[in-house]
Amino acid sequence: MFPGLTPFTVQTETSPGVVSIYGLKTDPPIPSLPTLLLLHGFPQNHRIWSRVAGLLAGRYNLVIIDLRGYGASSKPSSLAAYAKSAMARDCIAVMDAVLGPDGDRRFSVCAHDRGARVAHKLCVDHPARVQRVMLLDICPTLAMYAQTGLAFATAYFHWFFLIQPAPLPETLVAAKPREFAQRFMGARQAQGAQVFDEAAFESYVGGLADEETLHAMCQDYRASATLDLEEARADIAEGRLIRCPLRVFWGKHGVIEECFDAIKEWRAVTEEGVVVDGHSVDSGHYIPEQIPDLLASKIIDFFVEE
Repeated sequence: MFPGLTPFTVQTETSPGVVSIYGLKTDPPIPSLPTLLLLHGFPQNHRIWSRVAGLLAGRYNLVIIDLRGYGASSKPSSLAAYAKSAMARDCIAVMDAVLGPDGDRRFSVCAHDRGARVAHKLCVDHPARVQRVMLLDICPTLAMYAQTGLAFATAYFHWFFLIQPAPLPETLVAAKPREFAQRFMGARQAQGAQVFDEAAFESYVGGLADEETLHAMCQDYRASATLDLEEARADIAEGRLIRCPLRVFWGKHGVIEECFDAIKEWRAVTEEGVVVDGHSVDSGHYIPEQIPDLLASKIIDFFVEE
């Protein structure tokens, strides 16, 4: 699915337990090309980029990872392991290993859904490392929880279901993981049933069917409703904001379009004077898989070498 990319594993933590992150990268990297990190969402893994990666070949040194808790990466069990600050540190450790100790250690990020929440924290906590960021189909977590209304809660029921104490959501999803994936993911797409590559979709079902992965996914959401909100409030209070150019795209047929003013919300968490722009696109939630050609062109337009 990813010709020209080489699998790798990077150990990012040793305490309280070992955490390893699985990914794919351009190997050998081309020194003249900028580096772009791609991050996936729920309940997915690196395979969401299978239709986009080939379109970017030869333009970027790509790094595509499975977030902790997903795919082939480690799945620690604790809640604290899924604070977005911890997941952002994984990204830094991976990029340290990929870029090496010498030369330009900056990189850009394009991220979808849960990965975009990690990317938000990555920009805030490690501003010297991120050159530009593109976020797909999200608003800041704090803003979305704070503005919850009936339309949002109905469409994003999983935000309130998956955060329930273990093992309630784990038990219910595990009973019929394929049906959950079909109904949950199908309800969030704008086109027909062929949005997902068959092999990719089977890997998403496999994650939901795996006890360890499913628990990790729930912990990811539980952390967002607790630890991540605490971190976000502290960041805003102390003036820790996004400091790099930010472009946001969201599905015209999705919840962000219906319930939020995306540009307004992202400008509120970005330093004054930093460019924040973007617009809706003719897609549902799964932008990298639904409109890969358009997304690739948007990436090429935005992530230019400075």
